Amino acid sequence: MGLTADAALDAGGRVTGIIPDFLHGRELAHTRVSELVVVGSMHERKQRMFERSDAFVILPGGLGTLDEAFECMTWKQLRLHDKPIVIVDVGGYWQPLLKLLDHAIGAGFAPAEVRDALTVVATPEELIAALQAAPEPQVPPMPERA
Repeated sequence: MGLTADAALDAGGRVTGIIPDFLHGRELAHTRVSELVVVGSMHERKQRMFERSDAFVILPGGLGTLDEAFECMTWKQLRLHDKPIVIVDVGGYWQPLLKLLDHAIGAGFAPAEVRDALTVVATPEELIAALQAAPEPQVPPMPERA
């Protein structure tokens, strides 16, 4: 996450970091972010990230990335949002996940729309093109918490 934040900042972008208080004390929060929001829990972190996002980009990552990705996919399936979800499949990293999703669909545990709701790209250039081509969300945004 830090490298991505650094690249965005170096390109003149604005970066908001959202970190739970218990991690803020244990981990080094990114010191260059444009805004740092400290929240009470991981659940609140995900909620705040969701509220502030226009799209969800899933880069190679670990359990936290999987947790956040599945929550975004589940909320889209439940029609709580229709924001773009783009998986950046660098070097085939996400192929096992995509096969798992296809398996769940094939076994009848997930609708085919789950896979249709995802855009899979291989490069940053394809990511930008996918985000630019994505339709404007039609589901009203959930209100931000105070």
